[in-house]
Amino acid sequence: MFTGIIEELGTYVGHDGDRYTIRASLVLQGAKVGDSIAVNGCCMTVVALSPETWETQASPETVSRTTFAYLKPGDAVNLERPVRLSDRLGGHVVQGHIDGIGEVTAAAPDLRVRIDRDLIRYCVEKGSIAVDGVSLTIFDIDDDSFSVAVIPHTSQVTTLGRVVPGDKVNIEVDIASKQIEKLLSPYLAKLN
Repeated sequence: MFTGIIEELGTYVGHDGDRYTIRASLVLQGAKVGDSIAVNGCCMTVVALSPETWETQASPETVSRTTFAYLKPGDAVNLERPVRLSDRLGGHVVQGHIDGIGEVTAAAPDLRVRIDRDLIRYCVEKGSIAVDGVSLTIFDIDDDSFSVAVIPHTSQVTTLGRVVPGDKVNIEVDIASKQIEKLLSPYLAKLN
């Protein structure tokens, strides 16, 4: 589990087949093979470590559901280690399970993102969403897009200050809304 509070901007080095290499420092402190680190909000497993880089393996499923296919060597990536039981939960509960890819239609500070209509139903005014792993509060929703306010600090310490219209971002909707829908769907079906 993650919080959506980015710890470090890392650098995507490149990939060889399914192995992706990321340059980082802070998130590597105390890291070991088998640990999880979120990359732009996607929970990834550390499979190799060096003093300045780490490697992960991405399945075809992960690549198809995330922005990994769009990464170019030198791109900045948002990195976060999983929350520990003793940590404060500063953002919201983020699983690191990407629900889809969004397209930026307006840059920060009022970042606007277009997403699949199947995901917009999980978005509510003042609700939480993770955009490239960053915990944000939704406002101004329509039938296929939403806005989030990105403060100057967040712009500086995450990739969200660098995205421009047309860029792709990872989206994770709030897990609670998906669970509520699943629990209620058998009862709602009986009403129809």
